[in-house]
Amino acid sequence: MSLVLCFPEYREQARRMADAAGFSSADVDIHHFPDGESRIRLPEKLPEKIIFCRSLNQPNEKLIELILAAATARRLGAKKITLVAPYLCYMRQDKAFHPGEAISQRIIGELLAGRFNSLITVDPHLHRVHNLQQAVPVAQAVTLSATSVMAAWLSEQLENPLLIGPDEESVQWVAAIARYNHLDYCVARKERLGDRSVRITLPDGDYSGRHIVLVDDVASTGRTLEAAARRLAPYKPATISALVTHALFFGDAQQRLHRVGVEQIWSCDTIPHPTNHLQLAELLAGAIREK
Repeated sequence: MSLVLCFPEYREQARRMADAAGFSSADVDIHHFPDGESRIRLPEKLPEKIIFCRSLNQPNEKLIELILAAATARRLGAKKITLVAPYLCYMRQDKAFHPGEAISQRIIGELLAGRFNSLITVDPHLHRVHNLQQAVPVAQAVTLSATSVMAAWLSEQLENPLLIGPDEESVQWVAAIARYNHLDYCVARKERLGDRSVRITLPDGDYSGRHIVLVDDVASTGRTLEAAARRLAPYKPATISALVTHALFFGDAQQRLHRVGVEQIWSCDTIPHPTNHLQLAELLAGAIREK
């Protein structure tokens, strides 16, 4: 039987996953020293199969602690170690866009592969690399999609909404969610003008009086969703909502979205956030039961 080890900031979600899978869980104890170093303590006795569950938003400190924990688990007798990282960091930088840049995806992928046998994640933000195992060369790399959970949630919230992907990268998620309930959808075109500025062009369509749901995998600054909502406002839709997998929402992102007419913001619990309405415990539990 596997044991799920839970990190403090993701304890509630990890325990829900363990309970759904029928596994025991225990806590990873972390103490932070004044100089910024971390002391990691695991249960003294571990089974051969261990599952660490930690989402890797704001990742730099978390990665160091995760590597310390995995190495300690090996020393305490663990033979097979799985990492469940519902949000997986450093996946966007998959090439050197300018001379001298680190290819972060490859470096972090190799770091994780050196400590874990298996990786389970949800809707990773991959571009030129479409196979998770290419990015993180572990023995078993599993990509889950939250679209079925998102579709089920949406069916209980709105009747016949129109789904809009705010940019071309969002098409795989918005199309998948639309298919579950045979909903209308379309995808806007985005032109990036800088780190915090984008221009959105909507396809021709009648948005008036519709319940609009903007669908995306990751919301960081919220600028793309904000620009899309601003473009929709003149059409006077009935409502505008946002449905996202990973809610990073840095700074005043939520406030800016509300100011441009986004009434509801719904996110999955891959990253702890006040907008979490969708729990992925059952989805993740199905994957860890197979490990």
